[in-house]
Amino acid sequence: MSSARPGRALRFYDVTSADGTRLRAWTNDADGPTVLLCNGLGTNPYAWPALLDSDCGVRVVSWNHRGVGGSDRPDDPERVGVDAFVEDALAVLDDAGVHKVVVAGWSIGVNTAFELAVLAPERVSGLFAVAGVPGGTFSSMGAPLMLPRPVRRPVAVGVASAMQHLGKVVTPVTSRLPVGPLTAQVLTHSGFMLPVGAGGGDLADVQRAVREFLTTPIDWYMHLARAAAEHPRVSLRSIRVPTAFVAGHYDVLASAHDMRTAAERIPDASYEVLPGSHFLQLEHPQFVHEQLLALVARTGQEPGVA
Repeated sequence: MSSARPGRALRFYDVTSADGTRLRAWTNDADGPTVLLCNGLGTNPYAWPALLDSDCGVRVVSWNHRGVGGSDRPDDPERVGVDAFVEDALAVLDDAGVHKVVVAGWSIGVNTAFELAVLAPERVSGLFAVAGVPGGTFSSMGAPLMLPRPVRRPVAVGVASAMQHLGKVVTPVTSRLPVGPLTAQVLTHSGFMLPVGAGGGDLADVQRAVREFLTTPIDWYMHLARAAAEHPRVSLRSIRVPTAFVAGHYDVLASAHDMRTAAERIPDASYEVLPGSHFLQLEHPQFVHEQLLALVARTGQEPGVA
């Protein structure tokens, strides 16, 4: 058992995906209905402090993306798109012995969650989308910066391509950056992320999540990002499970407007917008967690009861 901080539960273990790639999976081993978390690209459990609590009411199972946080890179380096992530999600579910679950997604994880719901609807009982859109993610970036929609994807892909080429030079620097209270304070006042205190967040959680994120080589992360950019918008016509969207008004990576219009296309979907950025579960952990538990309850399951 390892932990994000004393009193917080986190256990890592290995799962093998359909193509033989070894994944580093993780769980909080909590009592309650199982929730499959499709995390943000290249991120880690520490970005979800409310879920790293054995009393959080749901048993979370998740995994680190290919080539990230102890997961192997696939033999075929091109097998890192959302289709591969769906296979990984199913492998984690099968290993956990769970047939049907609420699937939560953050950022690119929303793509994975909705793609899973379309391809394997019998495995999904509900969808919880945080700061992410169901496909076409790169076309949703930059909305608060007033970027015109036609240029959003080309700009985002161009930045990812440039950073991928620079990655081998930049990684020795980023991997050694000291991530202390001052770094976290600057980041949470950068506009990319917003202050965490007012929403009940903790700078220590930001530090841990960022420190772990920076262990991934920049060139590999941007390789993952460029693959994710190829994922088109998911058709929402077949989505008929309880669904909830939680958006950040100032999110530069996932348009709150696009999340709202997605919610409007799904019967009885809920939509909440917070005065936050892309990192809502760090800035407003209690509210986001309450929304997750409410969605679990809508599926007929009782949080805290296995």
